[in-house]
Amino acid sequence: MLKETAEARPTRRYVEKREAILDAAARLFNRKGLRGATLSDVAQEVGLSTNSITYYYRKKEDLVVACLMRTIDEMAGIADATADEPGPEARVRRFIALFFERLARTATGERPELMSFREIRSLPDTHADVAFKAYTDMFRRIRKLLRAEAPQSPAQRSALSAAAHLLLSLTSGAMTWVERYEPQDYPKVAETVVDLLLNGFASPSSKWDDTTPASPPLPVIDTPETTQEAFLRAATELLNELGYRGASADRISARLNLTKGSFYHHNENKDDLISACFDRMFAVIRDAQSKVEEGPGTGWDKLCAISRALVSYQFSGKGPLLRLTIYGALPEEMRKEKMLTMSRLSARFTRFLVQGMQDGSIRPLDQSIASLQVNGMINAAVELQRWVPDASGENAGDLFIRPLFMGLFSGG
Repeated sequence: MLKETAEARPTRRYVEKREAILDAAARLFNRKGLRGATLSDVAQEVGLSTNSITYYYRKKEDLVVACLMRTIDEMAGIADATADEPGPEARVRRFIALFFERLARTATGERPELMSFREIRSLPDTHADVAFKAYTDMFRRIRKLLRAEAPQSPAQRSALSAAAHLLLSLTSGAMTWVERYEPQDYPKVAETVVDLLLNGFASPSSKWDDTTPASPPLPVIDTPETTQEAFLRAATELLNELGYRGASADRISARLNLTKGSFYHHNENKDDLISACFDRMFAVIRDAQSKVEEGPGTGWDKLCAISRALVSYQFSGKGPLLRLTIYGALPEEMRKEKMLTMSRLSARFTRFLVQGMQDGSIRPLDQSIASLQVNGMINAAVELQRWVPDASGENAGDLFIRPLFMGLFSGG
């Protein structure tokens, strides 16, 4: 299925045209998502007919996998090029520098775009299996960069995997926001990301307290769940697990032991339900942020509180929050609207950072980039159990929030 039709005759002209197709496809999939971009769109970009595209890639899903595999290969290559650096901190520094150097080459037109990993879950199983296998191999190579020595205990192995997931998520996530900077500034941006990941956010006077319960209170977990709330929760779970394509009306209904007729009794269509899933997530984030901002404490206290609350929510009976990677599957107008709302909510994290710098609980740092890392960490927490099976609402703060706020190598 994934094998190229003309694999037996890779002439120079064939290879050049194939690379041009991949270049155009990655760009279009990043802009429009798997759902929005078509083979005819790709064909138009490279001056071919749609039938000519199928000579190289028979189905759109084959083309998506090829784009993903090229990005995975590049990131794995960056990890390999970093492996000989003397020590984990030097390897992290080099890995991030090389990745942002690659992004700069895209921004200046020297290299094609890397494709976002968000579309992996939108693929059919046979295609997704191929992409996930390669992604997992890349993850393991990146995880090795963080090792000073082989972890001796299950807790150390869990902490290492969590740190690798954080590093990979925040680094690759830069593809979605780095274009707001001038290409010549990318090295400075990389230095800022390195500083945040290695040195954390806390001032010398602030400590990490892993005994403080998540606060502020989020929607009460043990209140009776309405049928519509159940649909929203089930839809969110399936969207996170299987992407837009996999979260069908049949599957959503089956997860709740309801009929497909019940689905359409409570929902006009799937797109309306997905829009409501976003609105539900926005309401949770907005409510938690407001409660924190109105409460007592330093900026550091508030940043820790909001992060604990939202990460804990990911593991709760009401969670998870919707993965932001689902944006690519939304209709264009809905995507723009939801991305704008999320951008506004993400900017609210900046206020906690600024307050912390003003009251001395957070060290001086670039709050605009730091707020992006906070938002990225909270979003990535939804997949933490994939890499750390024993992650839970009780230990996720120590596993995943602490490494960002105190530094990747701050210790347990």
